[in-house]
Amino acid sequence: MAGQSGDTLDRTMATHPETQPTLRQWLQSEPFALGLSAGFFGFFVHCGTLSVLEEEELLPTRLSGASAGALVGGMWAGGMNAKDLATELCALQRSDFWDPGLGRGLLRGDKFQRKLESLLGVSTFKECRVPLAVSVHDVRSKLTHVIDSGPLATGIRASCAVPYLFHPVRINGNLCADGALSDRSGLAGMPKGERLLFHHLASRSWWRSRDSMKVPARDNMTAVAIDNMPRVGPFKLHVGPIALAGAREAFRRALDVQITDSVIRLSG
Repeated sequence: MAGQSGDTLDRTMATHPETQPTLRQWLQSEPFALGLSAGFFGFFVHCGTLSVLEEEELLPTRLSGASAGALVGGMWAGGMNAKDLATELCALQRSDFWDPGLGRGLLRGDKFQRKLESLLGVSTFKECRVPLAVSVHDVRSKLTHVIDSGPLATGIRASCAVPYLFHPVRINGNLCADGALSDRSGLAGMPKGERLLFHHLASRSWWRSRDSMKVPARDNMTAVAIDNMPRVGPFKLHVGPIALAGAREAFRRALDVQITDSVIRLSG
């Protein structure tokens, strides 16, 4: 079924449910966009998934994300391949981004931005290899703003500015923080109707609502959720490579799963 048009696939699924495509076949049949959710230090899991897509030459034509999703999506759209990003993440030390300072958060975020700028192949959203949009949270209005133009490193940094950990970032006069606060899915910047693969990181934070565990509903979307992944944080960076490897193994399995629902859920 690889190579069939999306319309043909849809008719086949409706009339012959026993021949529903695998995720691999669905991705091969037509161009697709990739949405990457927020999830604290879940960027290791996102990178594992994206590295498999890259190895299989199943590359997205558009990306959107928030927080961890903005980091991985932004680095890839900005020219860094997933394999090199995985190497950088697995070598990440807390000292690479740890710069305490007075403000609305523990860390200023300047070291984080310099790290981003040193790794990105381009400076602006406009120069990205595919269209990219990241979600940020406007501190004053408490609404989501979609950033898809201007300095790339600044947009990624703002989307990753976790409250109490990083200082908010001022963009176009607005004080912006972690996009997960108002758009945890990171899909606010994804055009409606876009054929979409969505990688969902379920939240295990005690303060989040149960809705954070749910995969958002959206037309023309197939979602993958990998549960039970090791939890990574600024004081548990050594767990990151384990999470990345687990995500790679789980997503390879996902590629051969038949799409019988809008969500493919696996255990890492």
